Amino acid sequence: MDGELLKTLIALGALLLSLPLSAAQLDLQLDASSRTWQTEELLKHPQVQTVTIKDDVSYKKDMTYQVVPVAALLTGLKPEDHLQAVALDGFAAEMAAAPLLNKHGARAWLAIEDPAQPWPPLSAGKPGAGPFYLVWTDPEAGNISPEQWPFQVASIKLMAPVAQRFPALLPDPALKDDDPVKKGFALFQKNCLACHRLNGAGDAQFGPDLNIPYNPTEYFGADFLKRYIRDPQSLRQWPQAKMPGFSAQVLPDEDLEMLMGYLKHMAGRKVRP
Repeated sequence: MDGELLKTLIALGALLLSLPLSAAQLDLQLDASSRTWQTEELLKHPQVQTVTIKDDVSYKKDMTYQVVPVAALLTGLKPEDHLQAVALDGFAAEMAAAPLLNKHGARAWLAIEDPAQPWPPLSAGKPGAGPFYLVWTDPEAGNISPEQWPFQVASIKLMAPVAQRFPALLPDPALKDDDPVKKGFALFQKNCLACHRLNGAGDAQFGPDLNIPYNPTEYFGADFLKRYIRDPQSLRQWPQAKMPGFSAQVLPDEDLEMLMGYLKHMAGRKVRP
């Protein structure tokens, strides 16, 4: 390649990297109150404020953001409603509306990336958490899991409950309401369904199916499966690994047992997609 042309291309690349990010938009599909928010509109929202998140789940350090209370954007919703936050990479977090509407205790905020001051990469060779990132203050008060911190959010949708949309996820209907397997199903929705499908059911485009062709309880010993859920990279390491570990603070041992109980139960209820 001609030397002058190479210099020109390098200079052009440097110029492009130095340009600020373009503004983005957040699509809220909430029936009567549906609307699209532009970055600039959110940064001028009457309730916008600066919040410091201690030990941010995604960045693993304290981070300061311009935020708007999520409750201020979810006008007209009821605590019993069900939402799905969809990220640019296919991550689809299933979320009950109730904690998102809280104004005390664990509180949800929409962090907004200013194109003039972009956030840092999540790690080497990876993008940042923008343009929109759902973060929490005092998450311990609401037992908020890592899957309830979706980043690169593109849309938030009002949806029918998971059990209604995906009957292939349901445990045996003969089980009593207080059966631990049913509690495990609720934990699966909260902690796993954002990344994984099961029996081909779910909206995630991210991780492998957890029942087809094999359920992890069929090829992991119980102790190793627990260890994998707690600290995935202690068993499998690769540069693009994205599964977070679930600490005992987020997923207590009793809950982990019930989650594994649901998975083992579903190994006997395979449904080919």
